Amino acid sequence: MLKTRILTAAVLIPLTLGALFWLGPIGWGVFTLAIVGVAAVEWAELAEYRRTMWLLFVAGTLLIGLDLLFVPVSGFETQSGWPEAITLVVCGAATLFWLLLAPAWLATGWRVESKLALAVVGWLVLIATWVAVVQIRARSPWLLLALMAIVWIADSAAYFSGRAFGKRKLAPTISPGKTWEGVYGALLATGLYALALLWFAPEAGFARAGSLGALAIWLALVLALTALSIVGDLFESQLKRQRGVKDSGRILPGHGGVLDRIDALLAAMPAAALIAQYAIR
Repeated sequence: MLKTRILTAAVLIPLTLGALFWLGPIGWGVFTLAIVGVAAVEWAELAEYRRTMWLLFVAGTLLIGLDLLFVPVSGFETQSGWPEAITLVVCGAATLFWLLLAPAWLATGWRVESKLALAVVGWLVLIATWVAVVQIRARSPWLLLALMAIVWIADSAAYFSGRAFGKRKLAPTISPGKTWEGVYGALLATGLYALALLWFAPEAGFARAGSLGALAIWLALVLALTALSIVGDLFESQLKRQRGVKDSGRILPGHGGVLDRIDALLAAMPAAALIAQYAIR
């Protein structure tokens, strides 16, 4: 299993980095929309859609993305992405979902039976994440990589600190392996990473926090993204548990499905796009 995971990662990581740095904004948009399309297929399976609803949901996801990318009225520009209002509305709505509704959903163990409600939530979280990664990439691929790394560092730190020190279960009915000690490890690691980013910010063309207040705000934002990534991970785990499956799919050998790999990004990236738009200069 470990060998399979390593081989899959050895293919996916260079492919993703190559697309991130070598494709133009439109190419990156199409590449990432294809990934979102696979995630939409997995979401449709978790929602237990029958054939017609399955097709409508997956096709709707792709059509929304293609319209936003290619229809002139959306205002997508290769140098700057979408107009500020589109990012604000799409990513803002998703951020509110992850901040307000998703935690309540997890706390109550809510099992949504409405197929329409699941479709609306699916379109919101998938499209908002896609808009976020395309919008941030239009500004700077390095900025996108730095913001996505917050999620990856949080996930790795949570895993290792949880294995080493984990005693108190975070959400035993949803994901028994996760612990509060893992959460603390993730927050510590991403806090240190946030400070490291400030050190290199001027070299990358971004302003460094000029005061203790600005530094505190920056740390708070990074820690908030870390917390959101954990909510996203738990949310997808609950969907799988309610469906009675271990993985969202089998397209990635050793890793499960696409949703299994991007669950934390789904929650963190819309908020990251707002931070990039309004707080990073």
